[in-house]
Amino acid sequence: MKRQLSIQIFLSVLLLIFFKPAISQQKSADNWEQWRGPLNKGVAVKGNPPVEFSETKNLKWKTAIPGKGHATPLVWGNKIIVQTAVATDEIAPEAPDGAGEGSRMAPSQTDRIHEFRVLLVDKNDGQIIWNTLVTREWPRENTHELGSWASNSPCTDGERIYAWFGSRGIYCLDFDGNILWQRDFGQMQKHMSFGEGSSPFLYKNKLFILWDHEGDSYLYALNKNTGNIEWEVTRDVNTSWSTPLVVEVNGKPQVITTATDNVTAYDFETGEIIWTSSGLTRNVIPNPIYSDGILYAMSGFRGSAMQAIDIANAHGNITGTKAVLWTYDKNTPYTPQPVLMGGKLYFMRVNNGFLSCIDAKTGEPFYENERLGDISTLYSSPTGVNDRLYIAAENVVMVIKAGETFEIMASNPVDDNFHASPVIVGNDLILRGFNSLYCFSEE
Repeated sequence: MKRQLSIQIFLSVLLLIFFKPAISQQKSADNWEQWRGPLNKGVAVKGNPPVEFSETKNLKWKTAIPGKGHATPLVWGNKIIVQTAVATDEIAPEAPDGAGEGSRMAPSQTDRIHEFRVLLVDKNDGQIIWNTLVTREWPRENTHELGSWASNSPCTDGERIYAWFGSRGIYCLDFDGNILWQRDFGQMQKHMSFGEGSSPFLYKNKLFILWDHEGDSYLYALNKNTGNIEWEVTRDVNTSWSTPLVVEVNGKPQVITTATDNVTAYDFETGEIIWTSSGLTRNVIPNPIYSDGILYAMSGFRGSAMQAIDIANAHGNITGTKAVLWTYDKNTPYTPQPVLMGGKLYFMRVNNGFLSCIDAKTGEPFYENERLGDISTLYSSPTGVNDRLYIAAENVVMVIKAGETFEIMASNPVDDNFHASPVIVGNDLILRGFNSLYCFSEE
């Protein structure tokens, strides 16, 4: 009997070890739990959304979303998570003198109290399941005229939703819409009143928040269950809009951040600096991205900068050392994030409709600066799946063939504007427009 029990335990452990990668892969394929997807590369694990679609073709459903928010939605199973900021008719008493209902506020300012909300939407039919008000405040900071007061994307572990509204704080909700905990970090002061947009990053038991602005800057590590700060480190940087990234290096996780002229790696457990590198431009927005032992950091404001770092050999100040495998100094993105898929890096030029593709191992270009005919400017980020890229802009979503040769597969008209990035789960393409949430799928 004991021998049989021992064999059963052994077989159970063996099966668990054998099937764990497959279970993890399936979980990633079914969800989009952070703003750049399950692989943090702007790529879906698998899927086959339609190449051609419109308001009348392959439209599964379309749901109006109240307010304004450029936060990319999340998907967990059959649920979609959306953040938004809804302007009310109430004028804030603290608003500047003369900023009343009859005044002409700049597009980047508001005198109205806003309701900051998290919505849960059914992925099958687009019905709003719940709509939770997390706070009601006046956003005293300006945002960019092309931005919103809900541009920070959330993240989830499937049990809790972490909705980050920057200067409004972070709110942890369950999937019934109840607020479990919240934390306020104060008021940000972004460069040139360009607004906020960095997203939190969730890894194991910690939630990382990058608080880079014109005041005292920090990297925070929060306990995801309680919201308590486990550690915080000061940063000698000004405003950035990038999102942290956690990668495993020789079995030990590092927290990677990018900012003006700066890439820094911190110890996951303590926050101690492991290595740094210089060479980026100002106003860094693109996230660091990682695959096959190489970390890629880039920026594109008033210059172009990209570097590939052999992260296992990065210690101390690696600027100019062999740990920097190659650099690339043209056509890099300002706002849109890159896509890393099939050993290739795809990225836009600044905020313009020009696409480049380079070899991720060598930095050698396959093609550079190819024009997307129906897109002149772009503030969302491309998303990849299978053999194609989806790029959403004003009134159009283009589909580009992945590979060494540039090819436009389709240019799809859609009656909305998109600053949130496309989300792909299975055969569904989910788009958060200025006015509506869309789901396209083969009919």
